[in-house]
Amino acid sequence: MSAASNPTVLSVEHLKIELRHGTQPLVHDLSFEVKAGEFLAVVGESGSGKTMAARAILQLLPPGISQTGGRIVFDGEDLASRDAKAMRPIRGPGIGMVFQEPMVSLNPVHRIGEQMAEGLRMHTQLPAAEIRTRIVDMLRRVQIADPERCMHAYPHEFSGGMRQRIMLASVMLLKPRLLIADEPTTALDTLSQREVLDLMVGLARDNGTAVLLITHNLGLVGRYAQRAIVLEKGRLVETGEVPGILLEPKQTYTRKLVDALPRRQAARAETVAPQQPLVQVRGLCVSYPGARTGLFKRHPPIRVIDSLDLDIHSGEMVALVGGSGSGKTTLGRAILRLAPSHAGQIMFRGEDVRTADRAALHRFRLACQLVFQDPFSSLDPRMRVQDIVAEPLRHLPQLDAAARVRRVKETLDEVGLDGLGARYPHELSGGQRQRVAIARALVRRPAFVVADEPVSALDMTIQAQVLKLFQSLQQHHGFACLFISHDLAAVEQIADRVIVMERGRIVEQGARDAVFDDPRHAYTQALLAATPRPLAALDAAEAMPEAGRAFA
Repeated sequence: MSAASNPTVLSVEHLKIELRHGTQPLVHDLSFEVKAGEFLAVVGESGSGKTMAARAILQLLPPGISQTGGRIVFDGEDLASRDAKAMRPIRGPGIGMVFQEPMVSLNPVHRIGEQMAEGLRMHTQLPAAEIRTRIVDMLRRVQIADPERCMHAYPHEFSGGMRQRIMLASVMLLKPRLLIADEPTTALDTLSQREVLDLMVGLARDNGTAVLLITHNLGLVGRYAQRAIVLEKGRLVETGEVPGILLEPKQTYTRKLVDALPRRQAARAETVAPQQPLVQVRGLCVSYPGARTGLFKRHPPIRVIDSLDLDIHSGEMVALVGGSGSGKTTLGRAILRLAPSHAGQIMFRGEDVRTADRAALHRFRLACQLVFQDPFSSLDPRMRVQDIVAEPLRHLPQLDAAARVRRVKETLDEVGLDGLGARYPHELSGGQRQRVAIARALVRRPAFVVADEPVSALDMTIQAQVLKLFQSLQQHHGFACLFISHDLAAVEQIADRVIVMERGRIVEQGARDAVFDDPRHAYTQALLAATPRPLAALDAAEAMPEAGRAFA
């Protein structure tokens, strides 16, 4: 039986949400239904009202924001008519929610088992032994190794992917009829993302739970959802089956979202590589001290980078990919001498900067720059944009004040921020802040740039704009770039060469097309298989039952 013929679990009718002193509603006249057993995606950019609508369903709107119109009907009753106490039986057994950041949802001072047991104690009369059995079984179902030990651990002892599995297990223990997942995998690498969503789909199917996925990632929509609704500035602009939304969008905004999906660019014409690589890494080792086991004892050091070799030539865009914990960021920081290394060589223009003296290290850092993942935390909130971009020029005495002003203006124009130099970071959007970070890195015309997950915190449309900008600037100025990312779709769009890391070692490297079209290592194959490719997924889905790809 198709999901369309199933009974309705949730009906949202003409929902309106407003800020107390706002002039425009955050959500306006929003209506949709969720059927039993259905996987429905709510798609849109930041500020489109996705999360506000999801929080309104559970009556969890922040202070100062309220539902001022419409109905949210669950089990034949308008949830807006219930107070906080009356909502308790709904939250958990009726509607469960998985949030974007599990570390915020989990209490850092309580053990995992205690937190998972809380919902069962509140909503059931099960004895303690049965509660423990159910928790262990659910942890095993979400593929947590050694669940008995996990119950006694604290949230900080787990990776982001493991914490999100634990949150999913906690919610699904109560077998809700509707699961709301608000950007549940945004902070996860590609492999963890697929593992968590596959587990979510499997548990929902086994329990007959409907899923409402809040996301800006159309790749995930194409892989998992049956239907989608598209929001723009709090309004519903399009709704329909996923194949139609992705292949034949009717609205301009939906088309913009689809067009922002990363696509492979034609490979650049090969040039004769210089005899000497710009950056040459040989036998690099990075270790962190082991944890203390007493006053005078430590565990053995943890090796993060293990005898690694790497070459980067001038003008080359090299992508460094791998899962969380593979050593990508540590390698980038070690090359720039921002993280300590204890063995090996880091050659820049033929000079070993790992053991360089103060003068040589100063020359090296004048020629290198770093673009951080989160621009908001890397930009001084008390400085204007023009001052932030001008700051690196203080180390170029050959430029006088007038030349510095001209250089800053030229660079801001290049990144599309002309006229915004007098603003502060908080007055800019996320995409604009990342452009400021790129401008600051390029204003000194570096020879080598490390870009550490520079677009992972951005919406898909903004991500596409920043990637295109970064690629054009790299080709125009000719700097070499180490582009660190777990997003293989972005890498496929921008890279000349790809290096794959696993557990501190390079397991595969080669030209982009060779790695993507003919991966040799099992880890590379797993990364590529986990990367959402929505249009290709739809082609493969045509032969599957009408009931939907995710629940087939």
